[in-house]
Amino acid sequence: MTSSDSPQALPASAPFSVLLVDDDDVATEGVLRSFKKLGIHCNTVTAEDGLVALEILRNQHPTRRLSGPFLVLLDLNMPRMDGFQFLEVLRKDPALKRTVVFVLTTSARDTDRARAYNENVAGFMVKSAVGPQFSLLASFLDKYSASVYLP
Repeated sequence: MTSSDSPQALPASAPFSVLLVDDDDVATEGVLRSFKKLGIHCNTVTAEDGLVALEILRNQHPTRRLSGPFLVLLDLNMPRMDGFQFLEVLRKDPALKRTVVFVLTTSARDTDRARAYNENVAGFMVKSAVGPQFSLLASFLDKYSASVYLP
């Protein structure tokens, strides 16, 4: 291994973007407030369902843009295109299949968790378990982005 092959140290807080896919305005606002309160510096773009999220990821949305590196926070229960339908399309798209997705949902059902992991999600989080006002979620994402190279 040459010095050019060795991994470089990560910055203290690597810049990243988040695509928050959730039709619940209260949950969306809670996540955004937690990022701000904890000083998480990331570009956050929201989508109200899977169809809008795919438009954003494919740079086809007229006003919403997402810069890389990024990860997706995905609710499962949404109108038009739910989280599972979104994951199926995402994983079949050669340009998007490596997208890092964390499920953030109200569902604690074992079947939903197993199904999500079968679609290669990076993690499954239940909204009620990620701390008051999503504080544990914000802290986790800050540490995750600083220690992992996102695609």
